[in-house]
Amino acid sequence: MKTFARSTLALGISLALVSAANAADFADMDPVTLRLAHVVNEQDGFHIAATKFEELVEERTDGKVDIEIYPNATLGDERTLLEGMQIGTVDMGVITNGPVANFVEEMAVFELPFLFPSPEAAYEVLDGPIGQELLNKLSEVNLKGMAYAERGFRNLTNSERAVNSPEDLDGLRIRVMENPVYTDTFRELGANAIPMAWTEALTAMQQGTIDGQENPVNVIHSFNLDETQNYMTLSRHTYAPAIFVMGMPAWNQLPENAQEVLLAAAQEAAEHERQVNAEMESEQLQALRDAGMEINDDPDMEAFQAAVAPVYEKYGEQFGDYLPRIQEALK
Repeated sequence: MKTFARSTLALGISLALVSAANAADFADMDPVTLRLAHVVNEQDGFHIAATKFEELVEERTDGKVDIEIYPNATLGDERTLLEGMQIGTVDMGVITNGPVANFVEEMAVFELPFLFPSPEAAYEVLDGPIGQELLNKLSEVNLKGMAYAERGFRNLTNSERAVNSPEDLDGLRIRVMENPVYTDTFRELGANAIPMAWTEALTAMQQGTIDGQENPVNVIHSFNLDETQNYMTLSRHTYAPAIFVMGMPAWNQLPENAQEVLLAAAQEAAEHERQVNAEMESEQLQALRDAGMEINDDPDMEAFQAAVAPVYEKYGEQFGDYLPRIQEALK
């Protein structure tokens, strides 16, 4: 026990020394404020990642880099945020992978249905050479990819009926992200796929102009979708990363030591959010059940996977060699 205590004390002292050294590195730096935006609320995983990032950056730069967080789409939807980063009107954000793929097409390889069998398999690819290579490609469109947080495995909800197989989706109007892979996936599954921004989708569900949507459990819970959606199917059809993205105008104004702090903090904040999401999911599912949502946790996965085969035929070669490289890495 004494050895453990000494080790813990030594680790604490070394971390304090590193933190002090980091702070000293920024003594001569002019203060900078960075606006970090996202489109979801303060209960969501994106906000958890953003606040952890804020804490780490401000501590390690001795407050010289101040992070201001703008949740709830106060600075615009995700495409608007990315465009703002490119021209410098927004500094950075936590952005769902789907909209990012509209700027770098190869990023959409992660949107292919049933690509990752587990979160751990996704993390291995995203945090490894393939994921980092794709982050680096964002610089070609004046964006800086920093780290992969997560939106998580996406699941289907609707207001009309229980869904166990693709046949049950026939004719349902399902909102999908503004990304062609999602649109084609749900059309192959038999739904009437309707691409729209998330802020619009919330209104459309309340008004009944769409029947359903697909998102991870944490989104379904944090936006109280049980109020408009009676049924959930744990289809886990797509693992959706989310990305800490910064605009190159903001990135380039920072000294190198600050850039290093931001990159390390983004990765740590991303891993923190993943862990919190995993811990919270079972509680959130139970809360949704208690609120009256009917949840199918054992749908006909083989039928769903078979139905989306044409999506792989259409997009398999569109992402260069990324799909076969990911498939090889997952073996």
